[in-house]
Amino acid sequence: MDQLELFKRLTDCNAVSGYEQPMTALMREYLEPISDKIITDKTGSIFGRKGSGRHTLMLAGHLDEIGFMVTSITDDGFIKFTNLGYWWVNVMLSQKVTISGRNGDVRGVIGGKPPHVLTLKEMELAADKAALFIDIGVDSKEEVLAAGIRPGDPITPYSEFEVMTNPDYLLAKAWDNRFGCALAIETLRDNPNPQISVVSGAVTQEETMSRGAKTATYTVKPSLAIALDVGICSKTPGMTGNAKMGEGPIVVLVDTWHISHPSFRKFVADVAEKKGITVQYDYMTGGFTDAGHMAQSLEGAPAITISVPTRYIHSNVSMMNRRDYDGALKLVNAVIRELNDDIVDSIIEQTY
Repeated sequence: MDQLELFKRLTDCNAVSGYEQPMTALMREYLEPISDKIITDKTGSIFGRKGSGRHTLMLAGHLDEIGFMVTSITDDGFIKFTNLGYWWVNVMLSQKVTISGRNGDVRGVIGGKPPHVLTLKEMELAADKAALFIDIGVDSKEEVLAAGIRPGDPITPYSEFEVMTNPDYLLAKAWDNRFGCALAIETLRDNPNPQISVVSGAVTQEETMSRGAKTATYTVKPSLAIALDVGICSKTPGMTGNAKMGEGPIVVLVDTWHISHPSFRKFVADVAEKKGITVQYDYMTGGFTDAGHMAQSLEGAPAITISVPTRYIHSNVSMMNRRDYDGALKLVNAVIRELNDDIVDSIIEQTY
């Protein structure tokens, strides 16, 4: 399995929240050859299973990426839309998108007023999302309809996978969260005979209030859970924070929905120290991962989030450092290899 090819295929795939079918199919292609069993729920979440331990560890990336949905078409052939997932409107202007219609993909660009005609007040404020539109290069509503586009069609940001000047730096449209999908695949491949059961894959609709994590957790019924998701990189001008690209994976201490499980986090930290794996610690006051809903499902699964610092998330493009990814892979592999049913018992009882 070539890692760069895996990254490219996963990040190039168009699958916004609620429309994850292409990613479900792609994950199945990678998971089936390395799994004892494929597990799915009715939303499209998909996992591969290895091992037959008494306890189950759930590793969950999320299939979806932020995007948009067609809401209406003007008589002049411009497409109005709403967002799927959280966007800062200023990063949307003049960006290319792909509309997936009934006749196939159609390229468009998000349009708005040019700066020459903005009032002073408009220049000082963020762009008005309601005033934005998508232009596919036609003159009428009839041409849009002929192209196969209808209200409800998904719209995906357009950006191609690229290796940057320093080849450890990788640019792509959807590291949030194809990072977690890639890690789930490679982790399952690397652990053919775990001492516990490992269920590794990705859930739907994280970007729209973490909906898929609920149904997936009820399906898998894990004893422990790890959300695999991106973190915020503070290593750019004007940013402050704890996590920096190139300095290792992140163990998230707390986010707006979840406090990392104390004994599970301690176990992970001890494994990292024992194996000499550099780990960063960070927290999020303005975001969440699927760990929150996994921890609140059923009778409650002890959960943590492992991530990598990523630049420019929730925009058309993002950047990840391959060294951080490889560190996260080493960490999750080490955690799996140190776990057994008795240790899981002690983590659940918070006696580890």
